Amino acid sequence: MNGTVGQWTGSLLQLAIALVGAPFLLSIINRTKALIAGRVGQPWLQPYYDIWKLLHKGAVYSRTTTWVFRAGPMVGLAAVLTALLLIPAGGTAALISFSGDFLLLVYLLGLARLFMVLAALDTGSAFEGMGASRELLFSALAEPALLLGIATVGRAVVRPEHAGTAILSLSHLHAAMTLDVWSRPTCFFLLIVAVALMIVLLSETCRIPVDDPTTHLELTMIHEVMVLDHGGVDFAFILYGAALKLWIFAALLINVVLPIRTGTPLLDSTICLALMPALAVVVGLIESTMARLKMNRVPHLLVGATALTALAFVLEQ
Repeated sequence: MNGTVGQWTGSLLQLAIALVGAPFLLSIINRTKALIAGRVGQPWLQPYYDIWKLLHKGAVYSRTTTWVFRAGPMVGLAAVLTALLLIPAGGTAALISFSGDFLLLVYLLGLARLFMVLAALDTGSAFEGMGASRELLFSALAEPALLLGIATVGRAVVRPEHAGTAILSLSHLHAAMTLDVWSRPTCFFLLIVAVALMIVLLSETCRIPVDDPTTHLELTMIHEVMVLDHGGVDFAFILYGAALKLWIFAALLINVVLPIRTGTPLLDSTICLALMPALAVVVGLIESTMARLKMNRVPHLLVGATALTALAFVLEQ
């Protein structure tokens, strides 16, 4: 009983840290880019200031839009928050864990994307429709890499004693990933999966080389062009949802594919939280050293990520 209470307490604490710390990852990325460019950079708490300011502003709605436009940011944020409950962290399992929960994770992220796309199309703007079509294309190419990556990890940790369906849970995958997996001669397949999921992270969170969240050229935008007509509280929901989505993919990469096990849940959780900013620094370094790909090259990158995960799935025996 005490173990169950402690597990729930640890999971709730990890959730609270994610809810508070997610926007800080964006700040780390921006400060890393500023450091590489020789600039001071924005204040560390700038993402929090932006969200707080937007929450106190009103929103302007076009008379041509319907309830879909207003529902987009709310449904998107609700779906991402629910997806966060499925992610294990450090030495604790996820708050919600069941067989096949990784499929629900993908569907929830897809639901958030769907409503944002519908909200963009609801405006009737040609630019937002263009961004929506790009978002759907790139996400359709990134999702197979995500699913194959999780399936590869699941295949790596399957053992006779795991017979049944429990291994299909993200929390069980997280708990079953031990140093034994890394000691195999074919352990490099995990590095392949990590690289592929890093590409998925950059794509799904609209980072360079797939997208540039700071651009102001509509013809080169993907995600940002879809939210041009949103403002106030709606835009605050969008920004916060984007930060949480970055946290989800970073936690998935760290906790499921490249976990560190010490045998002490508290120490495992501490290491996990320390690796989150480190991954944000890596994203900042990538954005500082790479140019954005041409739009027709992005599908090649995402298909390559899928091919990498398929190769890793075949190599893992």
